[in-house]
Amino acid sequence: YGRFDQYMYPYYIKDINDKKITEEEALELLTCLWIKTLTVNKVRSQAHTLSSAGSPMYQNVTIGGQTTDKKDAVNELSFAVLKSVAQTRLTQPNLTVRYHANLNKHFFDECIEVMKLGFGMPALNNDEIIIPSFINWGVKEEDAYNYSAIGCVETAVPGKWGYRCTGMSYVNFPRVLLCTMNNGVDLTTNKRFTKGYGYFTEMETYEDLLAAWDKTVREMTRYSVIVENFIDKASERDVPDILCSALTDDCIGRGKTIKEGGAVYDFISGLQVGIANMANSLAAIKKLVYDEKKITREQLWNAILDDFQSPENKKIQEMLNDEAPKYGNDDDYADNLIVEAYDSYIDEIKKYPNTRYNRGPIGGIRYAGTSSISANVGQGMGTMATPDGRNAHEPLAEGCSPAHNTDKNGPTAVFKSISKLRTEKITGGVLLNQKMTPQMLSTEENKQKLELLIRTFFNRLHGYHVQYNIVSKETLIDAQKHPENHKDLIVRVAGYSAFFNVLSKATQDDIIGRTEQSL
Repeated sequence: YGRFDQYMYPYYIKDINDKKITEEEALELLTCLWIKTLTVNKVRSQAHTLSSAGSPMYQNVTIGGQTTDKKDAVNELSFAVLKSVAQTRLTQPNLTVRYHANLNKHFFDECIEVMKLGFGMPALNNDEIIIPSFINWGVKEEDAYNYSAIGCVETAVPGKWGYRCTGMSYVNFPRVLLCTMNNGVDLTTNKRFTKGYGYFTEMETYEDLLAAWDKTVREMTRYSVIVENFIDKASERDVPDILCSALTDDCIGRGKTIKEGGAVYDFISGLQVGIANMANSLAAIKKLVYDEKKITREQLWNAILDDFQSPENKKIQEMLNDEAPKYGNDDDYADNLIVEAYDSYIDEIKKYPNTRYNRGPIGGIRYAGTSSISANVGQGMGTMATPDGRNAHEPLAEGCSPAHNTDKNGPTAVFKSISKLRTEKITGGVLLNQKMTPQMLSTEENKQKLELLIRTFFNRLHGYHVQYNIVSKETLIDAQKHPENHKDLIVRVAGYSAFFNVLSKATQDDIIGRTEQSL
């Protein structure tokens, strides 16, 4: 829906002033629109079902933010949209609020009140990092100030963007790491994925492992681009999207569909999965194997192959869990390792333009993005045990959020860890889920604390995005046991919300296991 409160506002305020409609009647129309939106669905493959648990359609309504002349864009319709979404409490459409340093304080207060309702909305995207990032990629300033959320946390300029803003390929970082450690052979399928760059048991230094990772992830990234480009060319030939193209500038003027390069802008991102698992795995390897030599390379590798099942390997798993630094605690040891490893992907993906490059649009290139939807569960099912102590087939960490219950130092430390990522280059979205109990926001003091925390994350630490599940673990467990008593329970899965009862048990367990933060 783009920036609904901006393009619809002139019509809204004129009809209000002309007394053609009352605020209450406008609110009713909005709720009807959201109910109608919920009725849209589609048939999915099993693979798509696993990566999009809860059947989201990724319809997104963006409100707030700034006008093109850099003033606060909040208006009466912004409040009406916020109120109508709160009244319906549905899974669709997604509601995104664009945050900026001068956001209307009363509006921000109301956003927190809606969060308290516990259906995972609104999500917050940060103008202070997204707008400069777009401008650096070549988007005109006026258009950058007019961006909206697309789908989950991905962003684009409505009416001017190309074929898609998110890639088709998931690059599973922990699985690629295991492939790296196994001389290019995937542990799950026993098939060769890349050229062999050595066995972990023969890598005498951490730098040897990092060099092998660099080569392996770059090779996998190239393969992902080859697959995407093949599909894009076939789609351009067979599914031209005439209607969508007619509604996108400047397809008619150029006489091209969006898939031929008719749009003004055309940037896409891939989806990188398991950021936290990758960080924790590297930290465990570096500290316990190479720095402190508490575990030999052979011991760790055998424990991974054994899925930590034997008594001896269970002890190794305990060491990995208890003694290695963890991402999400503002610990530079772990945080900087994932930044360094992620740099290989970021540097490689920017080399490969999409199929619309040099055919009309500004851009036509790729950048990074951590929006893994709910694929962390499905991708985890296809990933063997990992060096962070995670057992085979368990979910991977979601988005760029810390792994379950490994973030021990509170929400401030989580924000500081996330801020060390190259957020200005991960324009495809830096998706952060947080969870709190309803009791945490039961007082005015705590609501103001949360606002100050978010303001600091966005203003000082250049955070990209954050969203909240305001629901207790006890409620989720009871809903799993007695679904008939919780038919209307909605939770934030990834960059979208879903009814808890329709999720698989694996996805439910993933949400139950997330850390409950306090203020």
